[in-house]
Amino acid sequence: MAIDTETLERHGLSPAEYDKILDILGREPSMTELGIFSVMWSEHCSYKSSRIHLKTLPTTGSRVVQGPGENAGAVDVGDGLVAVFKIESHNHPSFIEPYQGAATGVGGIIRDIFTMGARPIALLNSLRFGPLEDVRTRGILEGVVAGIGGYGNSIGIPTVGGEVAFEEGYAGNPLVNVFCLGLAKAGSLVMGQASGAGNPVYYVGAKTGRDGIHGATMASAEFDERSSEKRPAVQVGDPFMEKLLLEACLELMQTDALVGIQDMGAAGLTCSTSEMGSRGGAGIDIDVSRVPQRESGMTPYEIMLSESQERMLMVVKQGREAEVERIFEKWDLHAVPIGEVTTDGLLRVRENGSIVAEIPNGPLADEAPLYDRPTEPPAYLAAASRLDPAALPELPATDAALRTLLGSPAVASKRWIYRQYDHMVRTNTISPAGMGAGVVRLKGTNRALAMSVDGNGRHSYLDPHLGAMLAVAEASRNVACAGALPIAATNCLNFGNPERPDIMWQFARAVAGIGEACRALDVPITGGNVSLYNETDGQAIYPTPVLGVVGVIEDASRVLGRVFPGAESTVLLLGGGGGALGGSEYLKQIGGQVAGSLAPLSLEAERALQLLLVELAGEGLTRSAHDCSDGGLAVALAECCFDSGGIGVELMLPDAPHDAPGDGRTDVSDASVLFGEAPSRVLVSVADDDFGVVRMRAEAAGVPIAAQGRTGGERIRVSLAGRPVLDIAVAEAETAWRQGLERYFEDRAA
Repeated sequence: MAIDTETLERHGLSPAEYDKILDILGREPSMTELGIFSVMWSEHCSYKSSRIHLKTLPTTGSRVVQGPGENAGAVDVGDGLVAVFKIESHNHPSFIEPYQGAATGVGGIIRDIFTMGARPIALLNSLRFGPLEDVRTRGILEGVVAGIGGYGNSIGIPTVGGEVAFEEGYAGNPLVNVFCLGLAKAGSLVMGQASGAGNPVYYVGAKTGRDGIHGATMASAEFDERSSEKRPAVQVGDPFMEKLLLEACLELMQTDALVGIQDMGAAGLTCSTSEMGSRGGAGIDIDVSRVPQRESGMTPYEIMLSESQERMLMVVKQGREAEVERIFEKWDLHAVPIGEVTTDGLLRVRENGSIVAEIPNGPLADEAPLYDRPTEPPAYLAAASRLDPAALPELPATDAALRTLLGSPAVASKRWIYRQYDHMVRTNTISPAGMGAGVVRLKGTNRALAMSVDGNGRHSYLDPHLGAMLAVAEASRNVACAGALPIAATNCLNFGNPERPDIMWQFARAVAGIGEACRALDVPITGGNVSLYNETDGQAIYPTPVLGVVGVIEDASRVLGRVFPGAESTVLLLGGGGGALGGSEYLKQIGGQVAGSLAPLSLEAERALQLLLVELAGEGLTRSAHDCSDGGLAVALAECCFDSGGIGVELMLPDAPHDAPGDGRTDVSDASVLFGEAPSRVLVSVADDDFGVVRMRAEAAGVPIAAQGRTGGERIRVSLAGRPVLDIAVAEAETAWRQGLERYFEDRAA
């Protein structure tokens, strides 16, 4: 049958891509085959616009056990254990149906981890929304947070941290990126591949419905005013079913009956069959009439493209079928043989024995079109990169500016959000949510793992290359602040339409920045996710690369948090003392601008700082550590005082930093020092007796001490060359910080 242009457009395929399909098949495809190609060659599944750039990232290292190409990456964390982790996006579904979009995003990333044979032990999330003044944004945020909490809490995996940002550019396209980490014994990882002619192929888990059909295709297109009509493409999750599936799969993995296993995530049964076959160099022959279905009259097209949740595809050894079925029956789950492995390399789909699709697995899974799309710097950059401090409005007093920043939703306490998450379930959590990087103990060892997800869309909007480098540096620095040596990373790359040269330029520059920073900081990328077409009515989000970094703490008793542990401690600012208002939260909130040049990043200095932090924490020489990021030094200093019972601090900077604006305006210079967002700066507290040793270690490492102070009293004070530049009560600042987000949800904040 002939396929017309309208049908191709509905499937997200170009005429050139259709010609390639004709070459592969040597004939016209059936509608089922066209649907299979459409989801496997979608941007979401094939990375056809991004692969050429992703190949430049560093993916190997001394601790890397599994890099990109499997369901998740894995690294050696000692004591015969490997950490398996990955980050994924569920942006489009979360805009259309916030609760289910976010919930199924959590469910999907959890399956990616236990599919590898690892037990999930921690979740993080990185979220972006529009301004909270918009009632629609508040509804999306409420739904997303409820979905994350509802799924994670029900399945019993703690959400131990994350980040949330609010910008106008995300109003029509929120970002929901979810990170999961699990543990497995070294040498026990399970791969998603099919092999062994005649081995049975099993479908396990929930029944298949019509939810999520063309979900991968929907995630590879822009939004418009008709986006609400895509609700059927959003899956519906059942965390209790997933818990049963998790336990059944992990029990089966303790036997040697399993050959390979794959989650039915994006593109559902299509993706799992073709990718497992391709990885194993085998064919798979299935009959969709055997697939458990919860709706009547489903066609092969619908069954193959459904993205119903909580389903897995397995290949098991011949002769072990009864054992496999017995395990799943114990957990009250379907385990149904739907086909077998073949030697011809074909994905063969039958309906009651009759062939309805027959496609070579290799070309389908691995030979999607590869595009080297044109790039061009965005037209806005020239104007946006210029910032004239003299043209700024009259700036408020520094204490008023600090209150404003602390009360802005991006900086304010996220307690309203994380209190909806169970962060202590499984009793591995060491650092409670909101205290810095997420930290979980490795039971049975002395070690702990720290993890952080970070990114800044404003930074990447102004300079995608440097902004991406800063994201890598901040995620790694947050892990180092906890006392952990950063060892590996995963990334979630959120961008607009790659068919636009300016968007593709942003993407290419960001990937180059990630690669440069990861090599310098020795944090190879073990896997990740690319989310493109994040646009609504032609308006793209800020380019938003999000980095998830994992680190190892050798002694779990040495874990550090952000809070000053008591009065009468010495406070040091390690790293440079300078700030930069370009791209800062201060400039956005106070000056109403997203403009200027970002502070430069020395990767050599960043690496030295991180190694010093790990060394000092490991020897018990530091009592707390907190990096300067959104809001700069003043916000970081205030956050060190919060949740401490009101302990104050006085910090003395010896002189104005060299990179403060030299325009003669004292208010701008002071703002740059207090609120500028230069990287590679960390506030640490140390016992008086340890100050001399810490100073010598810092000198030996080449890390400057830019400021010195002391905890005590009930106020936050900063002086610059002996001149007071900030003086505010801890209680006053903390009130602004606690109410900044909760005031938008006062009926829920009690």
